[in-house]
Amino acid sequence: MIRLAGIGDEAGPSLAEQVAAVTGLGWSAIELRTVDGVAVADLTDAAFDAVAATLAEHGLDVVCVDSRIGDWSSEITDDFSHDLDELRVLAARCRALGTRYVRVMSYPNAGLPPAEWERRVRRRLRELARRAEQSDLVLLHENCAGWAAADADRMLALVDDGLGLLFDTGNGIAHGYSGVDLLAAIAPHVRHVHVKDGRSGPQWTVPGRGSADVPGALSLLAAHGYTGALSLEPHLSMRPHERDGRPGEVEGFHAAGRALEALLAVPVPARSEA
Repeated sequence: MIRLAGIGDEAGPSLAEQVAAVTGLGWSAIELRTVDGVAVADLTDAAFDAVAATLAEHGLDVVCVDSRIGDWSSEITDDFSHDLDELRVLAARCRALGTRYVRVMSYPNAGLPPAEWERRVRRRLRELARRAEQSDLVLLHENCAGWAAADADRMLALVDDGLGLLFDTGNGIAHGYSGVDLLAAIAPHVRHVHVKDGRSGPQWTVPGRGSADVPGALSLLAAHGYTGALSLEPHLSMRPHERDGRPGEVEGFHAAGRALEALLAVPVPARSEA
């Protein structure tokens, strides 16, 4: 069974808003990125304990924690110790939250020659994946920023290095490639999915109304037996990583969630591979 979840801070910065957004849709799973604008790894112990207690009180499972490791805010030449420290903190916090999945990316370049960029990225991610495995975690690489951001062969190389894959249906809109074509090459290795839709610009809209071909992506995932979570990241009223949007707006989140439910309720035709 596919499970529906949502990245909470897409609906509002406070945990109360995030919980209201997800439970208001009748869903029982959430993905954590920030609370009150603070990354999960940077929360004080007291703040994190309050988050975990509140989620448990509302019966919300955590399907994934989104780290900053290798993401758009970093470069491959940054101090690696910061990533090791973040993973160490998240290992304990993911255990408390009952999730094994940690989202990572693959380090934007900082002017290095391509071969050296690849060498450094893969060395770092192999080490991180090794440490994650020791803590019973799985690192999931998202098709967003870094060396393997939009290249299926590079993503599959990271699978060989011990990572899983996280597919975002809308990232191709922002970065200029066909997300469904990418998915066709990596679908057997996808372990988690973010759902958003939009048109060039980018201009974001609810799932099914943009040019990301979300129905086609859902069809491909179903054809490959995907049974993980679909985690809503609509980018409509809140885009915390871009520091815009207006706090406290859950209406757009709910509209996107209902649109996703509608897509799942209607069988979509199989996508031709021709």
